[in-house]
Amino acid sequence: TLRRGPLVVYKSNDGVEQAFRNLPGVELCCVDRLNLLQLAPGGHMGRFCIWSQAALDALNDIYGAEGKSVPEDLMANADLARIINSDEIQSVLNPAKRANKKYLRKKNPLKSIKALAKLDPYAAAARESEQRAEAARKDQKAAILARKREVAKGKKQFKAQGKAFYEKVSKQGDVCANGFALA
Repeated sequence: TLRRGPLVVYKSNDGVEQAFRNLPGVELCCVDRLNLLQLAPGGHMGRFCIWSQAALDALNDIYGAEGKSVPEDLMANADLARIINSDEIQSVLNPAKRANKKYLRKKNPLKSIKALAKLDPYAAAARESEQRAEAARKDQKAAILARKREVAKGKKQFKAQGKAFYEKVSKQGDVCANGFALA
Protein backbone atom coordinates (compact mmCIF):
# COMPACT_ATOMS: atom_id res chain seq x y z
CA THR A 1 0.00 0.00 0.00
CA LEU A 2 1.04 3.55 -0.51
CA ARG A 3 2.19 5.58 2.42
CA ARG A 4 -0.47 7.78 3.89
CA GLY A 5 0.00 11.21 5.37
CA PRO A 6 -1.44 12.47 8.67
CA LEU A 7 -5.14 12.18 9.51
CA VAL A 8 -6.93 15.09 11.14
CA VAL A 9 -9.99 14.04 13.18
CA TYR A 10 -12.51 16.73 14.13
CA LYS A 11 -15.99 16.93 15.64
CA SER A 12 -17.51 19.87 13.79
CA ASN A 13 -16.27 21.67 10.73
CA ASP A 14 -15.36 25.12 12.06
CA GLY A 15 -13.20 25.96 9.04
CA VAL A 16 -10.98 22.87 9.58
CA GLU A 17 -11.61 21.50 6.11
CA GLN A 18 -10.83 24.82 4.48
CA ALA A 19 -7.60 25.09 6.50
CA PHE A 20 -6.21 21.64 5.65
CA ARG A 21 -7.61 20.92 2.17
CA ASN A 22 -4.69 22.56 0.36
CA LEU A 23 -1.99 20.53 2.16
CA PRO A 24 -0.92 17.48 0.11
CA GLY A 25 -1.21 14.11 1.84
CA VAL A 26 -3.31 15.38 4.77
CA GLU A 27 -6.69 13.68 5.16
CA LEU A 28 -9.66 14.96 7.13
CA CYS A 29 -12.36 12.91 8.82
CA CYS A 30 -15.27 13.63 11.10
CA VAL A 31 -15.26 11.60 14.31
CA ASP A 32 -18.78 10.29 13.51
CA ARG A 33 -17.50 8.77 10.27
CA LEU A 34 -14.28 7.18 11.49
CA ASN A 35 -13.17 4.12 9.58
CA LEU A 36 -10.67 1.45 10.53
CA LEU A 37 -9.09 1.66 7.07
CA GLN A 38 -8.45 5.35 7.70
CA LEU A 39 -6.96 4.80 11.15
CA ALA A 40 -4.81 1.81 10.12
CA PRO A 41 -4.49 1.70 6.30
CA GLY A 42 -3.52 -1.73 5.00
CA GLY A 43 -3.82 -3.19 8.51
CA HIS A 44 -0.67 -1.37 9.66
CA MET A 45 -1.03 0.37 13.00
CA GLY A 46 0.69 3.65 13.78
CA ARG A 47 -0.70 6.31 11.48
CA PHE A 48 -0.06 9.85 12.64
CA CYS A 49 -3.46 11.20 13.75
CA ILE A 50 -4.24 14.73 14.95
CA TRP A 51 -7.29 14.81 17.21
CA SER A 52 -9.26 17.88 18.19
CA GLN A 53 -10.40 18.16 21.81
CA ALA A 54 -14.04 18.02 20.74
CA ALA A 55 -13.35 14.79 18.76
CA LEU A 56 -11.76 13.13 21.83
CA ASP A 57 -14.76 14.10 23.97
CA ALA A 58 -17.14 12.76 21.31
CA LEU A 59 -15.46 9.33 21.43
CA ASN A 60 -16.98 8.68 24.87
CA ASP A 61 -20.44 9.47 23.52
CA ILE A 62 -20.01 7.22 20.50
CA TYR A 63 -18.29 4.20 22.10
CA GLY A 64 -19.26 4.77 25.73
CA ALA A 65 -21.77 2.85 27.88
CA GLU A 66 -24.82 4.30 26.19
CA GLY A 67 -23.24 4.73 22.72
CA LYS A 68 -22.22 2.14 20.12
CA SER A 69 -21.16 -1.14 21.60
CA VAL A 70 -17.95 -2.89 20.65
CA PRO A 71 -18.76 -6.00 18.58
CA GLU A 72 -18.87 -9.24 20.52
CA ASP A 73 -17.84 -12.73 19.47
CA LEU A 74 -20.48 -14.63 17.52
CA MET A 75 -19.24 -18.03 18.72
CA ALA A 76 -18.97 -19.00 22.36
CA ASN A 77 -16.73 -21.98 21.51
CA ALA A 78 -14.08 -21.20 18.87
CA ASP A 79 -12.64 -24.75 18.76
CA LEU A 80 -13.73 -25.55 15.19
CA ALA A 81 -12.06 -28.96 15.03
CA ARG A 82 -14.02 -30.11 18.09
CA ILE A 83 -17.28 -28.74 16.68
CA ILE A 84 -16.83 -30.31 13.25
CA ASN A 85 -15.89 -33.70 14.69
CA SER A 86 -18.78 -33.75 17.17
CA ASP A 87 -21.42 -36.47 16.82
CA GLU A 88 -24.21 -33.97 16.13
CA ILE A 89 -22.47 -32.50 13.09
CA GLN A 90 -21.08 -35.80 11.77
CA SER A 91 -24.53 -37.46 11.87
CA VAL A 92 -25.91 -34.79 9.52
CA LEU A 93 -22.98 -34.69 7.06
CA ASN A 94 -22.72 -36.82 3.94
CA PRO A 95 -20.32 -39.76 4.19
CA ALA A 96 -16.77 -39.23 3.01
CA LYS A 97 -16.29 -39.90 -0.67
CA ARG A 98 -14.09 -42.78 -1.73
CA ALA A 99 -10.98 -42.26 -3.76
CA ASN A 100 -11.60 -41.38 -7.37
CA LYS A 101 -12.25 -44.27 -9.72
CA LYS A 102 -9.15 -45.10 -11.70
CA TYR A 103 -9.88 -45.12 -15.39
CA LEU A 104 -7.99 -47.26 -17.85
CA ARG A 105 -5.67 -45.49 -20.19
CA LYS A 106 -7.19 -44.69 -23.57
CA LYS A 107 -5.84 -46.95 -26.29
CA ASN A 108 -4.85 -45.54 -29.65
CA PRO A 109 -7.10 -47.07 -32.35
CA LEU A 110 -4.39 -46.53 -34.94
CA LYS A 111 -2.08 -48.91 -33.05
CA SER A 112 -4.50 -51.23 -31.25
CA ILE A 113 -6.93 -53.39 -33.23
CA LYS A 114 -9.08 -54.00 -30.15
CA ALA A 115 -9.57 -50.26 -29.67
CA LEU A 116 -10.36 -49.89 -33.37
CA ALA A 117 -12.89 -52.74 -33.15
CA LYS A 118 -14.82 -50.77 -30.50
CA LEU A 119 -14.98 -47.73 -32.77
CA ASP A 120 -15.35 -49.36 -36.19
CA PRO A 121 -15.60 -53.15 -36.41
CA TYR A 122 -15.36 -53.17 -40.23
CA ALA A 123 -12.11 -51.20 -40.24
CA ALA A 124 -10.73 -53.59 -37.62
CA ALA A 125 -11.64 -56.61 -39.77
CA ALA A 126 -10.05 -54.97 -42.80
CA ARG A 127 -6.86 -54.29 -40.88
CA GLU A 128 -6.73 -57.86 -39.55
CA SER A 129 -7.09 -59.29 -43.07
CA GLU A 130 -4.39 -56.88 -44.26
CA GLN A 131 -2.05 -58.11 -41.51
CA ARG A 132 -2.81 -61.74 -42.40
CA ALA A 133 -2.01 -61.02 -46.06
CA GLU A 134 1.23 -59.32 -45.05
CA ALA A 135 2.20 -62.33 -42.91
CA ALA A 136 1.44 -64.64 -45.87
CA ARG A 137 3.59 -62.49 -48.16
CA LYS A 138 6.37 -62.64 -45.60
CA ASP A 139 6.18 -66.43 -45.53
CA GLN A 140 6.23 -66.63 -49.35
CA LYS A 141 9.11 -64.18 -49.61
CA ALA A 142 11.75 -66.91 -49.04
CA ALA A 143 10.29 -69.08 -51.84
CA ILE A 144 10.10 -66.12 -54.22
CA LEU A 145 13.71 -65.17 -53.45
CA ALA A 146 14.86 -68.76 -54.07
CA ARG A 147 13.13 -68.75 -57.49
CA LYS A 148 14.68 -65.41 -58.41
CA ARG A 149 18.12 -66.65 -57.39
CA GLU A 150 17.70 -69.76 -59.57
CA VAL A 151 16.84 -67.57 -62.55
CA ALA A 152 19.82 -65.31 -61.82
CA LYS A 153 22.14 -68.37 -61.60
CA GLY A 154 20.91 -69.57 -64.99
CA LYS A 155 21.55 -66.14 -66.48
CA LYS A 156 25.08 -66.15 -65.03
CA GLN A 157 25.76 -69.45 -66.80
CA PHE A 158 24.72 -67.96 -70.17
CA LYS A 159 26.75 -64.90 -69.37
CA ALA A 160 29.87 -67.01 -68.79
CA GLN A 161 29.32 -68.78 -72.16
CA GLY A 162 28.92 -65.42 -73.88
CA LYS A 163 32.16 -64.10 -72.37
CA ALA A 164 34.06 -67.22 -73.45
CA PHE A 165 32.75 -66.85 -77.00
CA TYR A 166 33.74 -63.17 -77.09
CA GLU A 167 37.25 -64.00 -75.92
CA LYS A 168 37.58 -66.69 -78.61
CA VAL A 169 36.35 -64.36 -81.34
CA SER A 170 38.39 -61.36 -80.36
CA LYS A 171 41.78 -63.15 -80.32
CA GLN A 172 44.45 -61.25 -82.24
CA GLY A 173 45.47 -63.00 -85.36
CA ASP A 174 45.29 -63.16 -89.09
CA VAL A 175 41.73 -63.69 -90.13
CA CYS A 176 42.71 -64.88 -93.60
CA ALA A 177 45.48 -67.25 -92.52
CA ASN A 178 43.34 -70.30 -93.13
CA GLY A 179 41.48 -68.69 -95.89
CA PHE A 180 37.79 -68.59 -95.61
CA ALA A 181 37.47 -72.15 -94.50
CA LEU A 182 35.38 -72.76 -91.50
CA ALA A 183 37.07 -74.98 -89.04
